[in-house]
Amino acid sequence: MLLLIDDDPAIRTSLTLLLKKEGYATKGAGSPREAMELLKLETPELILLDLNFSIETSGDEGMQLLGRIRKAAPAVPVILITGWGTIDLAVRGMKEGAVDFITKPWQNDYLVQSVRTILNLAAPAPASAGRRKLDQQYHFENIVGQDPRLLDILQTIGRVAPTDAPVLITGESGTGKELIAEAIHLNSKRRQCAFIKVNLGGISSTLFESELFGHVRGAFTDAKTDRAGRFEMAHKGTIFLDEIGELDLASQVKLLRVLQERTFEPLGSSKSRTVDVRVICATNRNLEDMVAQGTFREDLYYRINLITVKLPALRERPEDIPVLSEFFVNNLKTIYQRPGLQLTGAALKWLRTLPLQGNIRQLKNLVERTVLLSGKDLLDIADFQSNLHGGPQASVRSHFPEVGTLTLEEMEFQMINKAMQFHQNKVSKVARSLGITRFALYRRLEKYGISYDAEEI
Repeated sequence: MLLLIDDDPAIRTSLTLLLKKEGYATKGAGSPREAMELLKLETPELILLDLNFSIETSGDEGMQLLGRIRKAAPAVPVILITGWGTIDLAVRGMKEGAVDFITKPWQNDYLVQSVRTILNLAAPAPASAGRRKLDQQYHFENIVGQDPRLLDILQTIGRVAPTDAPVLITGESGTGKELIAEAIHLNSKRRQCAFIKVNLGGISSTLFESELFGHVRGAFTDAKTDRAGRFEMAHKGTIFLDEIGELDLASQVKLLRVLQERTFEPLGSSKSRTVDVRVICATNRNLEDMVAQGTFREDLYYRINLITVKLPALRERPEDIPVLSEFFVNNLKTIYQRPGLQLTGAALKWLRTLPLQGNIRQLKNLVERTVLLSGKDLLDIADFQSNLHGGPQASVRSHFPEVGTLTLEEMEFQMINKAMQFHQNKVSKVARSLGITRFALYRRLEKYGISYDAEEI
């Protein structure tokens, strides 16, 4: 049974008919007193709670009722219903234990999707499964490893994938966030439709709307034809928003509206379009700290993290390093037509001891670089040692400032400044040397107020 708490009989009736059509039994309550009386008699599977029970729309009665519900039935998930103008109130409710919020006027499909997702997630979790059993149940072919923490993550995403729950994937750079996002899509009901990847760190604020929502002909000087945005391309499928922590506040507001209302207007158009997408986000930044600092919107944070998956660093699962190394070597056998390639037991043990600050990406690069530069098929410790510091890290490591003397932003500013001077303000060369896209560099140049040659754009 689902409990619907709203003082408007028309809304209760509308919700009852909608949910009955989907196979859910409901009961309604028109006041906080009536809701608490029903809770004494029966424990619902889920509660839909309107926050306003008065003309002044302060939401105080709704928030007080939420507190009483959390004490009386702490295990029952609560979805809040509110107007767009009172989203701040809904965010307060999320902090106090609600699991999701829906704005009026709601979209029927989105509301049903939210109810179904939360009920699925509220079901008891199955016992931990081994790697072989997980591979029999799900498509995890591209995710390598047997560490218990990784297996717990795989079990979680296997359980979450069939729902449409928004997922936030966190972890250091190189830990495989994109692979996890792809695995969620491949194990979802949307797997036959598009999986659209968007690197938000590589899109400047001026191009954000055009890239994500598309534009119509004549929207700006170079818009000679209509162009579909990434959200439209992902319709009925999944959109993966990588580096979401890099978005500026203005772009965050635009993104929130699409995630909330599931509608958007292409740049230059006044006609709204509806989109049906599963949203997966990823970041290597601490969004909670950014929320506290005011650089990331709290309402957007709560909208994207119904499920959070934190990937461990590779050094936290060292037993998987030899497994990954052999996986990469087996792939390289085919790519470089060297079927005799293999690693010695000593090399595998030595690789396991490496700190690998760049995680899986660094290990993959080290193995491939060693395969390319070594003339032997049997790779030993010495072969890897000679290539371990083959990149720019070796020369930089000895010049790192002491911990605490500079913030990460100050270091980034100094590095970009030096690169701009070295490459004589040639943006494309600077971006290449720093290992980022030109658009990502433009964002940082704007952020730090560093001047650059306009002809380079």
